[in-house]
Order: sequence, then C-alpha cells, then structure tokens
Amino acid sequence: MNEARVLDAIKVILEEIGEDPSREGLEDTPKRVMNLFKEIYGGVGTDPKEELNAVFEENHKDIVVVKEIPFYSMCEHHLVPFFGKVHIGYKPNGKVVGLSKLVRLVDNVSKRVQVQERMTNMIADAIQEKLAPEGVIVVIKAEHLCISMRGIKKPGSQTTTITTRGVFEENEKLQNNFFNLLKV
Repeated sequence: MNEARVLDAIKVILEEIGEDPSREGLEDTPKRVMNLFKEIYGGVGTDPKEELNAVFEENHKDIVVVKEIPFYSMCEHHLVPFFGKVHIGYKPNGKVVGLSKLVRLVDNVSKRVQVQERMTNMIADAIQEKLAPEGVIVVIKAEHLCISMRGIKKPGSQTTTITTRGVFEENEKLQNNFFNLLKV
C-alpha cells in the first residue's frame, strides 16, 4: 500500500464533502483510515486455503459443524460494511481440520471487498480444495448497510446465501441434518 497516496486520497475526499482535513478532530483521520484499511482489507491478495494449515488424519464420517462465526466484510458496490454469521458444515473423508482454522478461514475471506455470494463460495471452495471432504455446506446470514442506511433504508433486513459441494449438493437428508444442527 502506498501510504502517502492513501493519505492524500482521504484528504481529498474530506475536502470534496466540504470538510477541512486540517481542523481538530480530522487532522489525524487520514492516518486512522489508512490503518483501518490495512486491517479490514488484510485478506486481499492472500490464499484463504493457507488458513487451513492444521489438517489431521481422522476416521470421522459424520458432519462437523462450526456455527455462528461472526464476520464483518465490505460490499464492493458501495464500500460499506455487511456483517453477520457464517455456519460451516463438512463431511470428512479421512481428514479433519483444527476447528479454529475454520474461524480463521472466515476471518481471512471476510477481509476484502466483495459480494456475499462470492464470500460463501470462497469459504466452501477453500475447504473442498484443502481437505477433499465428501462434501461441504456453507450458510451466511448478513445485514448489508447498503440496504439498511442508504437507498431503500430497511435496517434489520437479512440476506442468506447457501452453497454446497459434494454430497451436500443433492442429499436432502444431509442438508436437513446440517440445518437441524444449527438449531441445537
């Protein structure tokens, strides 16, 4: 990241909305925004699969579920946040991953500019490619501030995306088992 260029760009934005970037309260804002960008876009240019680095041989054949993983991400259309919860299920095929690694995967994937649909697919694809399980299912429920605070202005509206891989694609019984585990 070219820090000087980012600082200048933030100052220009402040000026263009009618603010004085040199006034008290705003004089350090460009630097704070630059540091924010480093944090919230930290996943850009990284391979999410690298977060799944603790893989173990294990003869577990039933569904593994990690649910209610909180996330914050940025809408690529308006550059405002969307946030919510991710639920992940996979059916191992001789390999399992450290559970915290699934949470780290969500964290990595969420730190980029994107749409929720792509985020859902990226999580599922990373698990499928790294673990080669029998199947993967990912559900994301999120509130988008581009709906809540601008345009239609409907706070509390939620968007749900679901993606399936492998045995979850057409096995309704497995899908139902996953959704029942989310209720527990």
